[in-house]
Amino acid sequence: MFDRRGLIGSAAAAATTLLSSQAAGTGVRGRVQPGWDSLAASWRMPDWFRDAKFGIWAHWGAQAVPEFGDWYGRLMYVQGDPFYEHHLKHYSHPARSGFMEIENLWKAQAWEPETLIDLYKKAGARYFMALACHHDNLDTFDSAHHAWNTLRVGPRRDIVGGWEKAARRAGLRFGVSNHASHSWHWWQTAYGYDAEGAMQGQRYDAWHLRKEHGTGTWWEGLDPQELYNGPWYAAPDGITSVKAMNDWHAAHDGVWSEDAPPGPRGAAYAAKWLARQQDLVAKYRPDLVYFDDTGLPLGQAGIAAAADYYNRAIDWHGTPDVVLTGKQLTPLQRQGIVEDVERGFADAIRPQPWQTDTCLGSWFYDRPLAERKGYKSAKQVLQRLCDVVAKNGCLLLSVPLRADGTHDEQEMGILADLGRWFAVNGTGIYGTRPWRVFGEGPNVPPKGMQSEAEMKPYTAQDIRITAGGGGLNLFLLDWPEGEARIACLGRRASDGVIERVTLNGGGPVRFVQDEDGLRLTLPAGGRDLPVPGLRIEGRGLV
Repeated sequence: MFDRRGLIGSAAAAATTLLSSQAAGTGVRGRVQPGWDSLAASWRMPDWFRDAKFGIWAHWGAQAVPEFGDWYGRLMYVQGDPFYEHHLKHYSHPARSGFMEIENLWKAQAWEPETLIDLYKKAGARYFMALACHHDNLDTFDSAHHAWNTLRVGPRRDIVGGWEKAARRAGLRFGVSNHASHSWHWWQTAYGYDAEGAMQGQRYDAWHLRKEHGTGTWWEGLDPQELYNGPWYAAPDGITSVKAMNDWHAAHDGVWSEDAPPGPRGAAYAAKWLARQQDLVAKYRPDLVYFDDTGLPLGQAGIAAAADYYNRAIDWHGTPDVVLTGKQLTPLQRQGIVEDVERGFADAIRPQPWQTDTCLGSWFYDRPLAERKGYKSAKQVLQRLCDVVAKNGCLLLSVPLRADGTHDEQEMGILADLGRWFAVNGTGIYGTRPWRVFGEGPNVPPKGMQSEAEMKPYTAQDIRITAGGGGLNLFLLDWPEGEARIACLGRRASDGVIERVTLNGGGPVRFVQDEDGLRLTLPAGGRDLPVPGLRIEGRGLV
């Protein structure tokens, strides 16, 4: 059986005391207290976030090494899954070579953060997000509370610190994402075993590796149980079919839990998570923090982390002018943090600024997807950007990096296309605000997160509008064939008179505004930029 000695006891008791003090407010500095009422009363949406509109995310870590896409660390331990088969073919059986070995194969040998940040800025980004820790539980920063970090494993570099210096130098707002709150259940597959085949019943590496086994290896002095978190829902002995094992995972460790795990070990886990998060914020002073959680992570630990972050921002800037994101928020929570809609849409203008995050392809680099030309195009990204901004949101786009820290040629081309578009149309995006309506068109977006696959392609009849500079900015989400007609900009609907229409990067556009709509014809040329943007000026429009 698994030896749990050392995972509870004095360390857990100390951690529980720390978390209890945070929950009571005694461990939180400053006037913001660890409760939703205090977060909502103390924080106001910073104007810089309202104005930024577009960010780029380096959702980058050791899971880029196999070049096989998302959640490699978890799924390589699921017999019959394509990730498991990939691992067998390229690395060996997970009982012999687990994901901790992959983490040490991540070298980032060609990573040049200054060059990449300059590239992202030219592509239109006004803020940048670095991944500080994914579900695989490897801190990519100089972590004081977690030995499994990139100064000791893999790159042997402070990845977050490198990104932070480059982003500040370039004048971009800097953010960090922390996904570690789910690591405890995400890693439980690593404690399983093959239910069928030649190695039936032989447990994977997380089950048997201990600190003493690292003597003379690259991980000498590190404890694999600190990485894999110990077993919480380890599959029991005696499962004899792949289907039964998959059903076990789905019913136990596959449940997406937002709570701390149970018992004193769970309290220790939550307290350590909090200490790591506070260390991350203290060292790098991020302008944004992204949590991959409904509400805030791990109950009171997440609320304490938010209060600590806001109080530190008051120390740094005199006001909590920072952004913290969570998902599926209540009305009260939307007053205290920013709502993030992962790979999802809004169907109307939201009263509070919000964010959607998406990716060109898979979150981690996916060579098969790249080879089949599966990335979002620049046009699709820009269509999405215009939709989000018109509805009072910001778009955070992940552009996957290969393990060595470089982009492939397709990604470089997409970034260049984005940059050319922003150079012409950026004034209609940055610093703008929603108009009376977001626009119009036949394409009704699906509701909720993770709904991109349900979205139909945008058409030239789908238009989006922003307001700024005393006028309006009109984006047709595709180039129209012939005359375009916009009902919401007719005299009756807009209650205004349009006097000038100009194509961004072009010149004056012929138009007719009557009671029922605005009719305009774009010039035949200029279609080298996807998503045409126009400037509209007149009386009574804003």
